[in-house]
Amino acid sequence: MKGIKITLMCMFFGLAMSIMSCSQEKDMSLAKLLPRNEKIMNGKEWDFVQNYYQEMVLKIKKNLNDNESKLKLAQLFIQEARVTGEHGHYYNAALDLTEQILSNEVKNKDLIFNALVTKAGVQLSHHAFADALVTGQKAMAINPYNAQLYGVLVDAHVELGQYKEAVALADKMMSIRPDLRSYSRVSYLREIHGDVEGAKEAMMMAVNAGYPGYEETAWAMHTYGDMLIRYNELDKAKVVYEAILKERPDYPFAVAALAEIAIKKGDVVNGEKLLKQAIGIIPEVSYYVTLAELYKDKGRTAELATLKQEILAMLKDDEASGHNMDLEYAYVYQHLFDDAKTAAQYAQKELAKRPNNIDVNRSLALIAIQANDKDNAKKYYSAATMTNSKHPDLELIKSKI
Repeated sequence: MKGIKITLMCMFFGLAMSIMSCSQEKDMSLAKLLPRNEKIMNGKEWDFVQNYYQEMVLKIKKNLNDNESKLKLAQLFIQEARVTGEHGHYYNAALDLTEQILSNEVKNKDLIFNALVTKAGVQLSHHAFADALVTGQKAMAINPYNAQLYGVLVDAHVELGQYKEAVALADKMMSIRPDLRSYSRVSYLREIHGDVEGAKEAMMMAVNAGYPGYEETAWAMHTYGDMLIRYNELDKAKVVYEAILKERPDYPFAVAALAEIAIKKGDVVNGEKLLKQAIGIIPEVSYYVTLAELYKDKGRTAELATLKQEILAMLKDDEASGHNMDLEYAYVYQHLFDDAKTAAQYAQKELAKRPNNIDVNRSLALIAIQANDKDNAKKYYSAATMTNSKHPDLELIKSKI
């Protein structure tokens, strides 16, 4: 389900985060490392994560001012948020850790810089894009030569619809370090500007720059596969996702993507089976939404009604943990509830924050079409095509206006 999938780029390539609650008492309380589903333990990886967590916790409890260990723990939480889908637990913990560092650290500029970049990553994950840009700019004042910083700034400018600035910063990022993260951002920007083939090429360069079996490499492959699905190259996409599962068995995003391909090809039984398999691995709301769309399409009203309430509860939980879910609410109300009015209200809230973002404008154009509001559909379509994007939804909108 394209409108609600995790699309934030920083989240795609190693910037996801976590939670920690800390007291100033002698027996310091730190956020727990949640158990992984056995299907995503990935051999010795989970053993390493547990040992690393315990090592950082012991160091912090021994010295409450050990900011370096706090930062390492925050970065571990980032990875766990991505692997497990437990965003509410881990993002806020990492954010809390970075705030502790920034409020106490006054000497080590490198540590302050890294804490700011990490904090900006959390803000991006929470869809607080303007805040992330401000935080990233503070980091730039300390060190303007770090590739990861430029990744944060590219992501923030893209989400805010400031594409010219994003391109310039992506070029700078490439000049500093051409790696998986920089190639991936070049890919996004090429697709945004209508160069779909160039975007595929850059994303494959990102994949090739990664280490086989690593989570961020699997995510790059997943993003490449999503692009293939988006432009209806289903057979090629299936090969990509099957390759991911050879490296990381039960990787939930690949399982869910194979479900989407099966459904698009008319194999509803296998699609439903795969979706439930993905749901059994991590609690990713987009899997539930795709399953609900399947139920709606097949007239399974009782199951749909139950699932819609579960989805709203999940969105509220994410919202309560600090995640801006306006665009996700808009998609759910448009596609599952057929409520264009409520969908438009949520999407308008997002538009007020980032009026030039082409994805937000495209969503509003689709909602306007559903409401038979051709005037607004034309207005939003015009904004959504300002970068010469070739997104397939734009052809649908064009045909309706």
